[in-house]
Amino acid sequence: MPKNSFRARKSRQSRKTTVVVTGRLTNTRRPTELERLDVFIGRWLTEGKTVDGREGPAMQIPAMQIVASDVYEWAPGGRFVMHPAYGRIGDVSVGGLEIIGSDPATGQYRTYFFDSQGNIISETLSYRDGTWSWQGEHARCTGVFSEDGKTLTARHERSDDGKHWEPSMTVTLRKIE
Repeated sequence: MPKNSFRARKSRQSRKTTVVVTGRLTNTRRPTELERLDVFIGRWLTEGKTVDGREGPAMQIPAMQIVASDVYEWAPGGRFVMHPAYGRIGDVSVGGLEIIGSDPATGQYRTYFFDSQGNIISETLSYRDGTWSWQGEHARCTGVFSEDGKTLTARHERSDDGKHWEPSMTVTLRKIE
């Protein structure tokens, strides 16, 4: 490859290269689309319950109480939000870590959730008309913040086939700091 084409390509890439790779700080300003995520930042207590449901044709599953603690904070550099969550659904301990960032290619946000059972779930996150929407292959959620930003009500749905959706749980997060 000619030396000049390598430099031209390298120059185009330098706008995307991070300080971790190069040792040089090239862009310290956080993209404005990330500012919308500030509403999540803080410590939250989460309460709610699952929806009564069926597991197979004969087994009825009763609703279970949900109690959890959620923390949303900016990762170093302010480009991603880290969201560890710990709690219980009924008698079962649950938790995980969600990472939220911006996807410039789609204009949406992208989330990756690593749960306590070893699953990795990727979803899109978007905001429109006061509603946050998470959309995954088999789970989705809509959430609305109160006017003061201290309460988030989230309604979750699940789907076995990605086409037919049914309610799975409703939770309310209350900001405590």
